[in-house]
Amino acid sequence: MIFETLDTYGHEQVVFCHNKDAGLKAIIAIHNTVLGPALGGTRMWPYKSEQEALNDVLRLSRGMTYKNAVAGLNIGGGKAVIIGNPATDKSEALFRAFGQFVESLGGRYITAEDVGIDVNDMEYVYRETEYVTGVHQVHGGSGDPSPFTAYGTLQGLMATLNKKFGNEDVGKYVYAVQGLGHVGMEYVKLLKERGAKIFVTDINQALVDKAVSEYGAEAVGLDEIYDVPADVYSPCALGGTINEQTLPRLKCKVICGAANNQLASNEIGDEVVKRGILYAPDYAVNAGGVMNVALELDGYNRERAMRMMRTIYHNLARIYEISDRDGIPTYKAADRLAEERIEKIGKLKLPLGRGHTRFQGRIRGN
Repeated sequence: MIFETLDTYGHEQVVFCHNKDAGLKAIIAIHNTVLGPALGGTRMWPYKSEQEALNDVLRLSRGMTYKNAVAGLNIGGGKAVIIGNPATDKSEALFRAFGQFVESLGGRYITAEDVGIDVNDMEYVYRETEYVTGVHQVHGGSGDPSPFTAYGTLQGLMATLNKKFGNEDVGKYVYAVQGLGHVGMEYVKLLKERGAKIFVTDINQALVDKAVSEYGAEAVGLDEIYDVPADVYSPCALGGTINEQTLPRLKCKVICGAANNQLASNEIGDEVVKRGILYAPDYAVNAGGVMNVALELDGYNRERAMRMMRTIYHNLARIYEISDRDGIPTYKAADRLAEERIEKIGKLKLPLGRGHTRFQGRIRGN
């Protein structure tokens, strides 16, 4: 069953990590290393079953391959998930045990932050392995990638508005933002700075209250976010929120947000087109975070990072060109752009581990 699933997704390697003493149950999935070592964050989530965790890490790691390829990075795609509640199950031992598993892969997988993980958790992982990005600036890292993901999302939004409406005036439009985590809140801040009207929702009421009080957003219920009269629906929480139940309720003309795997299925992606909605492919839009941490591989520079974020605008414009050229939905156009790059650059046979010079000289703090 598992190998059949791997055949479907095309993974190279899946590692099941278990340390009873540390309470660690984790899965590392390496999808593709044609362009370079697999880079992708670690997510901590209270999955209902091990199968659910496996399905998530397989889907997310494949998405990283495509995200990194479209972003123009010389890295492949991977991802890790830790099964547990990030509010109650974190410990130094757990993350250091996880770090030992990452280290055992010898650089085939490089980890970073994702949902449920912060820079403090990465500090523990970093004590056991050098194959970590997104560590604190004192170690030559870039810290929290969330602001960069949000800024990159804004660049993708501007390209999408220009395609749909013929202008990039963010403040002219109304937004329905679902999810106010690190990225979602920063995205709301950027929208507010440009004068936009914003509807928000989140499972955490304190975050909703913050968005209302600090950024003038209007709060709606978790289920009501699909019904608000917004021009743009911006999913910034977990994936699959554009599905058979929600799509008919959306009033928007644009879907552009920072969440991964926004479309529940390819069929839903096709239906989005039929409804006249322009979908900004998620992994092209939310690549800012991975672009930022990838720069750590060669020595981090914030100015260079901000300049790289702006390439997301051009990546989206290219995807829309391919969509028009080939007469295919934008989600397929994004995949086509990624697959073409993997094929072409893969023929050059870039050496696995290129760009690892930083790791060799960095001193780990134990």
